[in-house]
Amino acid sequence: MTIPFEPEVLGVSINIHLILEYLAFFIAFRYYVVLRRKKKDHISSNNRLSIILGAAIGALIGSRVFGFLENPLVNMSETNIIQLLNTKTIMGGLFGGLLSVELTKKLIGEKQSSGDLFVFPIILGIFIGRIGCFLSGVNEFTYGKVTASVFGMDLGDGLLRHPTSLYELMFLILLFFALRLLHKNTSMKNGEYFKVFMICYFGFRFGIEFLKPNVFYIFGLSSIQLLCVICWLYYSKFIYQKLINAS
Repeated sequence: MTIPFEPEVLGVSINIHLILEYLAFFIAFRYYVVLRRKKKDHISSNNRLSIILGAAIGALIGSRVFGFLENPLVNMSETNIIQLLNTKTIMGGLFGGLLSVELTKKLIGEKQSSGDLFVFPIILGIFIGRIGCFLSGVNEFTYGKVTASVFGMDLGDGLLRHPTSLYELMFLILLFFALRLLHKNTSMKNGEYFKVFMICYFGFRFGIEFLKPNVFYIFGLSSIQLLCVICWLYYSKFIYQKLINAS
């Protein structure tokens, strides 16, 4: 198999990344439905639906905004503008969804934390989507810098690059089972598992961004890394409390 992987069916080239992206949404949502059936949900069905809708709108806006900010210095040709309008990032989607959910909960008067049920479906969805990113090679802006290390792979341009999508797939597997173990062996307040997920995932992405050919234009950080810092600041009170309790 060569990368980018572009299979043909009846003479038509298939966008494998787009197919896996839609599949990720479908499977992740079905996984969420299964988890909600197994676990008692303290949020009413109507409020939960409003929260999901709010998360979807916020994720859509956030993913597009930060997708654009990932490439702020691109040449504004017609082709590049169209490509930028179609660019999105899961980081902006997660944080945009988070803010939108908090706003939605205030509007509907919901006091219960709502994130824990989404944690494992989100991880599964990102995992499936990242497979598509890896198979797309250099056609998607998820590839790494050129490297001489043993991990270097030809992702479609004849150069050995860090397969950052594969690194993320391995991290997501570890994170999934670590959170499962944490869920079984510790007693945490409702909503705290989602916070742990966000802090860990954004922490990983902060580090992996140094292996990508990004634009580092503010304090030597990319737009995604700055978003990671904003996320940590958002959860700074929770992080501080956990550090104090652990000491």
